[in-house]
Amino acid sequence: MSAVAFDYTPIPERLVADLDMDARPEFGERVSRRLAAFANVGPPRSNSDGERETIGGTEVIHRFVEAPGDSETLRWHLVEAGAGEPVVFLHGLPDSWFMWHRQLDAFASTHRVIAVDLKGYGQSDKRTGDYRAPGVAEQLLALLDVLGLEEFNVVAHDRGAVLADHLGAMAPSRVLRYVRSEQHLWHFHPDLAPQQLLFTDPARTSVLAEPAVLVVAAYLLLCAKPVADADLARTIQEWSHPQINWAVPRYFNSSSFRQEWIDRRTRLIERWDFPVLVLQGARDPRQPREFYEGVDCHLPDGRVAFVDAGHFCVLENPAETTAAIASFIT
Repeated sequence: MSAVAFDYTPIPERLVADLDMDARPEFGERVSRRLAAFANVGPPRSNSDGERETIGGTEVIHRFVEAPGDSETLRWHLVEAGAGEPVVFLHGLPDSWFMWHRQLDAFASTHRVIAVDLKGYGQSDKRTGDYRAPGVAEQLLALLDVLGLEEFNVVAHDRGAVLADHLGAMAPSRVLRYVRSEQHLWHFHPDLAPQQLLFTDPARTSVLAEPAVLVVAAYLLLCAKPVADADLARTIQEWSHPQINWAVPRYFNSSSFRQEWIDRRTRLIERWDFPVLVLQGARDPRQPREFYEGVDCHLPDGRVAFVDAGHFCVLENPAETTAAIASFIT
């Protein structure tokens, strides 16, 4: 059986000149200036099972749930509210459940909303074990079993979408709808994904132990619109929980962005027999709009929507992002 070759999609010319933006001295200066606003961000607060927190006009509940996984069980942290058709939110990097706080508030009146700290992130389990995307997706599915979710909507951003891709392929009959945001899909070019090296090179991974630097740099580099200081401060706090800097690189050492891309094109997408909304920030500098225009033709039941934002559309433009999700799942 011969190997299948896939060609990288050329990067749009308008983006090429700024691919080295994060290596320029002026970008480092911008990060340094922005960090001053977060000099007094305190340590993370560890929640307890059943603890309540008010988000906007909604009271959410923090839960710690044991589900089958590494070392027999994994301990997951999640936040939930509401009742009705379930919506499961999966964050990306460098985020946590908190990325979805406005969506929890928006949908709790009509849905059971659940925002999970992914394995290795936030207050979820960070022990060694299986960090391959299909392995973690299987463990996520076990968590949803424990939560009693037979069918559910999935809304995933960035690295959360990598896991949701596998989850949907494993259990397509259980996924009602899938909102897939800010992750490479059919088109890919490795020069748009330098973080593979950042998170696997021992000489560079030290930045993961500097929450404020990591969060501020990532958001400055990839945002097209400003994000509220309060949101960034909480994002920094949630990244400050112990051992995240050790756990997260295990994902990147277990696969590659190229392998994820090939998996999608050869065996995952074809199994998605549920409706898919590809939701992208129109001004993401590393995931060009051109890579997603018309991509729905490759999906069994897909559509594409753009919001006025960069990569972190959920926090950059929460109103437009929430409206796009609502129009799809309600």
